[in-house]
Amino acid sequence: MQLNRLSLSNYRNYKSQSLELPAGAAILAGENAQGKTNLLESVFLLTGGRSWRAARRGDLVAFGQEKARIEADVFSRGREFHLELELPQSGRMQCAVNGIKQKRQGELAEIFRCVLFSPEDLYLIREGPAARRRFLDAALCQLRPRYGLALAEYTKLLEHKSKILRTQEENPSMLAVLPDFTLRMNQYGAILIRYRAFYARRLAEEAAKIQQAVSGCGERLEIRYRTVSAVQDPEASEQQIFEWLSEHAKSHEKAELQSRQCLTGPHKDDLEITVNGAAARGFASQGQTRTAALALKFAEREILKDDCGEYPVMLLDDVLSELDSRRQEYLIQQTQGGQVIVTCCEREGRLRQLKAASFLVEKGAIRPGN
Repeated sequence: MQLNRLSLSNYRNYKSQSLELPAGAAILAGENAQGKTNLLESVFLLTGGRSWRAARRGDLVAFGQEKARIEADVFSRGREFHLELELPQSGRMQCAVNGIKQKRQGELAEIFRCVLFSPEDLYLIREGPAARRRFLDAALCQLRPRYGLALAEYTKLLEHKSKILRTQEENPSMLAVLPDFTLRMNQYGAILIRYRAFYARRLAEEAAKIQQAVSGCGERLEIRYRTVSAVQDPEASEQQIFEWLSEHAKSHEKAELQSRQCLTGPHKDDLEITVNGAAARGFASQGQTRTAALALKFAEREILKDDCGEYPVMLLDDVLSELDSRRQEYLIQQTQGGQVIVTCCEREGRLRQLKAASFLVEKGAIRPGN
């Protein structure tokens, strides 16, 4: 998979910028707040229109502008594609492939895929369950468009049901539709749980091998998917999972009304991660934690590669400075199997091992570097 050309218009601090990218590695160097991460974010949006940074889509549009635009030429599945994204300040994002408008943004992920590794991911192990759910969701939305649709519907239903529970005294009549929201949440929740379970099993297999390779001392990394306690087997059929969720939700009806919260569902899922049998979140050393984060990201890369037959584009956002020499060495060696775009403050240290094209990013402008 290859990103050949990227063009940005009114995107964050980029007024108008085009960039030709090499087949192997590209290094984007520059001081902080110049636009390096903004560029990686625009590439990540090409996988289906989701940003890991923006609270609102309007934040992606340059100040004073009505809309932003991203265009890219990519080579994928043995073919060339031209991708277009139009991001308005408000309203629906528009996307097109080879000039043909797409009904769903998720269809982009069937053409272009990438894995992002940022400094925030180094804390993935130590953070709360929400961070690991975001990790699962980002990976699965690229792998399976049906998952992205189910996630979007479940999220909307959860927001509506939560509002009904919070405002039940002001709007008691809305309680009549609560069972319908619960029913539909269980239907979409069953889809999410089943996909997450299969993905977590595959993730555990790959990540365990990578942890051992990076640690150099045979560390045992284990990952277990944790979901609603009533779901006896998260890899069972969607119908069976739906029935388990329905039974569990019914037993929590009174508690939800009293607490005014949605107490059960895949919105509370987590990945239980252990290193040498101890919970990584509370007992892993800093080195073990960062190795586990590396293992999760490179496991995601391997799963995407096995699914489509080619490596996804790897995006490394200023992570080398956060890793020790052994982990830097592993990262550099492993990324040489496909296209990689690296951001850093300056090209130094182990980055010199990469046979890479260099670019300088300054105030939303990109030019060839040394």
